[in-house]
Amino acid sequence: MNKNIYKAHFALLGANVIYGANHLIAKGVMPEKIGPSAFVFLRILGAGILFWFIKSFTKETIEKKDFPKLILGGLLGVATNQLLFFHGLNLTSPIDASIIITAVPVMVLIFGSFILKEKITSLKLLGIIVGAIGAILLIWYGKKAGGNSSLLGNLFVFINACSYALYLVLIKPLMKKYNAITVISWVFLFGFLFMFPIGINDLLTTNFSVFTLNTYLTVAFVVIGTTFLAYLFNIYALNYVSPSVNGSYIYLQPAITFIMVSVYAYALGHNQYAQDISFVKIFSCILVIIGVSLVSKSPSKN
Repeated sequence: MNKNIYKAHFALLGANVIYGANHLIAKGVMPEKIGPSAFVFLRILGAGILFWFIKSFTKETIEKKDFPKLILGGLLGVATNQLLFFHGLNLTSPIDASIIITAVPVMVLIFGSFILKEKITSLKLLGIIVGAIGAILLIWYGKKAGGNSSLLGNLFVFINACSYALYLVLIKPLMKKYNAITVISWVFLFGFLFMFPIGINDLLTTNFSVFTLNTYLTVAFVVIGTTFLAYLFNIYALNYVSPSVNGSYIYLQPAITFIMVSVYAYALGHNQYAQDISFVKIFSCILVIIGVSLVSKSPSKN
C-alpha cells in the first residue's frame, strides 16, 4: 500500500507539473498559429477519442435519468470551461491564469454548500474571504498591469474556474455511481457536441501550412498531456489519497508557471514575459494559496 501511495503522489506531481507547464506552452502558439476555439476543438476531439478508446474495455450502462447531469457536465466542465480558459489565456499572462485557477477548490466549497448542503466552518469561510481578495486583486490588477496581463482575460479564467467548480460539484454523485472513465467519456462527448458549432469554423479557417514541428508538438502536449494523461493521473491518485490531498497539489501550478516564465524571460530572452512578474502578482498568489489551504483543512477528528 505504501508503494501505491508513493505512486499516487508521483501521479499528482506529474499531473500538476503538466497543468503548470500548460499555461505557458499553450499560450505560445495562440493566436499566431491557431485560435483558441480551434485549439479547444482539437483538444476535446483528441482527448475524447482517447477516453472512449479506454471506455471500450469497460461495459457499463448509464441510466437514462443520469443523462441530463452528463449533458450539463459536458456544457460546464468541457465546452464552457475549456473555451473560457483558452480564450482567457490567449488574452492574459500565464502567471495570472495559473494563480486564478487555484481558486477552484474555494469555488467547489461555495457551490457544494448550496447544492450538496456541505457545511462551511468558520476556518473555511476565512479561507474563502482571503482567497477571494487575492483573486479579485489579481483580476483588477490586470486592467492596469503591463506585460501580458488583461482584465478581460483574467475575468474569463475566473469564470472558467467557477464553471469547472460547479461541474465538479454536480458530477460528484455520478463519480460515486459509475466508473470515472465512463463518466468522463460521456462528458467529453456532450462537451464536443456543444463545442462543435463554435469551433468548427475556426478550425476550418486555420492555416495549417504555417504549423511548425513545435506547433504540432504543442497541440499534442495539450491533447495527450494536459487533457488525457493528467486526468488519468488524477483518477489513479484518488484511489489511494483523499480529495483534499489531491486538491492541495494545485498550489504547485503557479509556482511551476512562475519558474517557467522566469526562464523564458531572463534566460531565453523572451522580453514580453519580463513584465509578468511583479510584487502584486506574488502577493495575490500568496493570498490565494493561503485561502485554498484554509479551505482544504479538515477538523483533526477527521
